[in-house]
Amino acid sequence: MAAPLSDGDRRKQISVRGIAGLGDVAEVRKSFNRHLHFTLVKDRNVATPRDYYFALAHTVRDHLVGRWIRTQQHYYERDPKRIYYLSLEFYMGRTLQNTMVNLGLQNACDEAIYQLGLDLEELEEIEEDAGLGNGGLGRLAACFLDSMATLGLAAYGYGIRYEFGIFNQKIVDGWQVEEADDWLRYGNPWEKARPEYMLPVHFYGRVEHTPEGVKWIDTQVVLAMPYDTPVPGYKNNTVNTMRLWSAKAPNDFNLQEFNMGDYIEAVLDRNLAENISRVLYPNDNFFEGKELRLKQEYFVVAATLQDIIRRFKSSKFGCRDPVRTCFETFPDKVAIQLNDTHPALSIPELMRILVDVEKVDWDKAWEITKRTCAYTNHTVLPEALERWPVSMFEKLLPRHLEIIYALNQMHLDRVAALYPGDIDRLRRMSVIEEGDCKRINMAHLCVIGSHAVNGVARIHSDIVKHSVFKDFYELEPEKFQNKTNGITPRRWLLLCNPGLADIIAEKIGEGFITDLSQLKKLLDFIDNETFIRDVAKVKQENKLKFAAYLEEQYKVKINPMSMFDVQVKRIHEYKRQLLNCLHAITLYNRIRCNPSKSFVPRTIMIGGKAAPGYHMAKMIIKLITSIGEVINNDPYVGDKLKVIFLENYRVSLAEKVIPAADLSQQISTAGTEASGTGNMKFMVNGALTIGTMDGANVEMAEEAGEGNLFIFGMRVEDVEALDRKGYNAREYYESLPELRQAIDQISSGFFSPRDPGCFKDVVNMLMYHDRFKVFADYEAYIKCQGQVDQLFMDPREWTRKVIRNIACSGKFSSDRTITEYAREIWGVEPCATAIPPPNLPRN
Repeated sequence: MAAPLSDGDRRKQISVRGIAGLGDVAEVRKSFNRHLHFTLVKDRNVATPRDYYFALAHTVRDHLVGRWIRTQQHYYERDPKRIYYLSLEFYMGRTLQNTMVNLGLQNACDEAIYQLGLDLEELEEIEEDAGLGNGGLGRLAACFLDSMATLGLAAYGYGIRYEFGIFNQKIVDGWQVEEADDWLRYGNPWEKARPEYMLPVHFYGRVEHTPEGVKWIDTQVVLAMPYDTPVPGYKNNTVNTMRLWSAKAPNDFNLQEFNMGDYIEAVLDRNLAENISRVLYPNDNFFEGKELRLKQEYFVVAATLQDIIRRFKSSKFGCRDPVRTCFETFPDKVAIQLNDTHPALSIPELMRILVDVEKVDWDKAWEITKRTCAYTNHTVLPEALERWPVSMFEKLLPRHLEIIYALNQMHLDRVAALYPGDIDRLRRMSVIEEGDCKRINMAHLCVIGSHAVNGVARIHSDIVKHSVFKDFYELEPEKFQNKTNGITPRRWLLLCNPGLADIIAEKIGEGFITDLSQLKKLLDFIDNETFIRDVAKVKQENKLKFAAYLEEQYKVKINPMSMFDVQVKRIHEYKRQLLNCLHAITLYNRIRCNPSKSFVPRTIMIGGKAAPGYHMAKMIIKLITSIGEVINNDPYVGDKLKVIFLENYRVSLAEKVIPAADLSQQISTAGTEASGTGNMKFMVNGALTIGTMDGANVEMAEEAGEGNLFIFGMRVEDVEALDRKGYNAREYYESLPELRQAIDQISSGFFSPRDPGCFKDVVNMLMYHDRFKVFADYEAYIKCQGQVDQLFMDPREWTRKVIRNIACSGKFSSDRTITEYAREIWGVEPCATAIPPPNLPRN
């Protein structure tokens, strides 16, 4: 078994992590000591490991500053079209190592820290994740920022600086318990507050129609304070900005008319305004119509649009108009991408600013708005679609409600003219949904207010066109596009799997880091025995390292020679962690039934968070932990099978588990997972996929060849056919003995002896109202898992398939995705030339 590399060996590897010049090392040491002394006011006698982390973070940040300032100067001078990526989530994870990788500083820092008698990896582990996202949508935004900087686009990420990000998950007695994520407790060395750009955001009030135009008056004001975080491109000296807004109460808050008598109460009430940026809503693929959430959505939009317009007006060539009040060129200089419907209020807010404030003619304003905005749809699940009560808008955003009504009227007039007498079509296509509670359909608002609408994988974009927005597609087919998601190869290969990145670079050079399609060159090495051995060796080292981590962190011992079978993602019925559970139970029953037979040893790892209010998802976690409790303590099983729940799955844990995985589970019901991006991370890191023909799995199978993935189960057409026929879970229960045995065990309390009825809700759902048809795919899944076992017993064949998968994963780089957005939606061209570094003259 290959031993992990020693520290000395790791240091000797001159690799894709950048060659450490002696001057660089001395410079890093000097800077580190200076920050320890002057920034942290500590000496080596009293400094804690956290102080050392902060000293290093400030040292690395210093290398960003010159490039950051220079990048912004460069944009000011060249005045390119600017891209604004609006998202309520940016799931960034840790920043230190990513910055070192992108600046080519990793080896210099490693060596300097080693010379100081410290361990770089230990310091990296101290950094808190910036968990400002729930899952795929927020992590996609983070990957996109990395790619936009690497491609030299003048791009800005805009979102909210939540004081508390996604909760920390503790498992207590097998149940999920949430803990507040106080990620800013020790400060954040990567952000810079910009109080000089603080902006007012208005809520409530009333609308007055005057001869001079419309006025929104008597509003309550909350201030938006920007915090900027640098986003470095890969070795191109570009550093873009992510600007996150924090809510501040104005100094006269509640002191105006009300609380003249109670000054103390008035000051305490400032919290009410500042609660807007307090906490991330922890729902993934679920809409919860809370007023605070609507405030968050308007808060980020209102602050961002003021900032965009300020930058447009002050840009060097923004307009020939001396005071730059001419908005004709606005869509040529500004692109706004809406990451799902959460920032949909950008559409009425831009209209409000253009019409009410800038006095642009209504039709002209509408043309400008549509040409500026574009919308990405992320889900087809009906419970995830945002539908806000009109009554809430009336109170909170009265002017925006008027504007939405007017836009909807224009839209419906157009539809009525094209389809006279088709009342049902008008009802289906309206932005306003009639009913006991009138609601605003934010997706419809986004479609009518954007010049481009895209899904995030080919199959999803087809569903968007032919099902979710069918009527809109018939009206304007040219609006609808596909942009298959991608992941950044910097974080998801170079940073998290340096061993694999090194052996790839040895064979094909380093070009793949910024052009992942070059991985295709690895097809030449599929039968190269040395390369096969190297790939297997790197995987084994990653598995040993992860096994050691699990033992240290969670006190669980696992067999590193077993198959690491991994399903990590948010816990949701549609993602079908329950199907995985049924396989685990089936394997267990087969081992118990025939203990002397040889089995392929497996460690099944399942991780992910459940939304705190999602009862079924929490029950699924309890079921996984309970199954593990029984299987892991059964002496008949030994180390043939283990079931581990990975607590508190987050970006920094993904970076550890993904490089160690042998098998990646992507088993959602066909037609439910818009794309998935975890699937791509596993593929590029040398795991094989077992999955349904859903989301980007379809395109992964197309790239690598269906025979190089383990594809099983119903296709979208089969699911639709089964819906028409009527899904009857009991038929499967009656006809499949192993399934029946598993369900009976869950039902009878075999896995919950102290509370036999514990899982009655889960069984009842599976038997009588399972929207995601777990039983319908059970038989095909179990059979497919048998094929996985067969192949795993032939390590050479397995590794050849792994190499083919890695070689065919190039399409799934976010660089490719962003290049398509740039050319086909934003109308800009990526720029290959690097900005000169700060130590060279600008020209």
